[in-house]
Amino acid sequence: MERISNTSSPALRLWNKNKVALLFLGPWLIGVIALSLTPMIISLYLSFTDYDMIRSASFIGLDNYERMFFNDARFRRSLEVTFRYVGFGVPLELMVSLSFAMLLSKGIKGLSFYRAMYYIPSLLGGSVAISILWRQIFGSQGLVNMFLGPFGVDPISWVTNPGYSLYTLIILRVWQFGAPMIIFLAGLKQIPKELYEAAHIDGSSSRQAFFRITLPMLSPIIFFNLIMQTVSAFQAFTPAFIVGGGEGGVLDSILFYTLYLFELGFRHFRMGYASALAWFLLIIIGLITGLLFVFSRKWVHYSD
Repeated sequence: MERISNTSSPALRLWNKNKVALLFLGPWLIGVIALSLTPMIISLYLSFTDYDMIRSASFIGLDNYERMFFNDARFRRSLEVTFRYVGFGVPLELMVSLSFAMLLSKGIKGLSFYRAMYYIPSLLGGSVAISILWRQIFGSQGLVNMFLGPFGVDPISWVTNPGYSLYTLIILRVWQFGAPMIIFLAGLKQIPKELYEAAHIDGSSSRQAFFRITLPMLSPIIFFNLIMQTVSAFQAFTPAFIVGGGEGGVLDSILFYTLYLFELGFRHFRMGYASALAWFLLIIIGLITGLLFVFSRKWVHYSD
């Protein structure tokens, strides 16, 4: 029996050793392969084809990518709008969430209530209902104009004015600060109070303690939130689709990359071209995430 066991194949030995774990992991592995890896491989193939979901796909090589980079002005516009949304929205969201986390870390009464109330927008902010409500609030007859009217400001349709529409969505993004706030709050509780006491004895002001203790000790949490919110912002779709009426707004002022991808794939049935855009978005997110990891060595400080 010992000799038979020794001569068994490596795959069989691996199965005998880990069969219980593999059985439990089986549903997850099937889901990953069927719902993630397989669609990704098919999408990669379709990005090199001309496919309209009616006729069979015909291979055209790099024509989709050539058209994307050299002959598609709306593609460049969607990149510009998306980068502005990410560049303004994510830093503002992190600053607001950190500010509220520091406020709630002071031990105020009813902490659980405030924490729940501030977290609710993160659960609802990406929904269709909130996007419709946001469109009404910033409409020509909305609450914002009702508030500004007594100050002599003429009514403006903020969501249709190309000079302001993107910023209304950035405000919606910042309003959803609850999730990073909770993470910041947990990080703040892990900073030893002895550090602040020593800084106070040395005569450091609250501002100095914030920049020399709080931010360095919290830098891994800031980095984590930065990565998560950046990826989430690049994938934003529902607010732009609802607020812009599914058309990218006036003069494509809120033509998010994902909205343009959806329009190409499911309105014009240019699924091959849409697949190429999807893979380029994956590359963009991967490159930016990689750059953030590279530059994090200069400002992220770990305990070791």
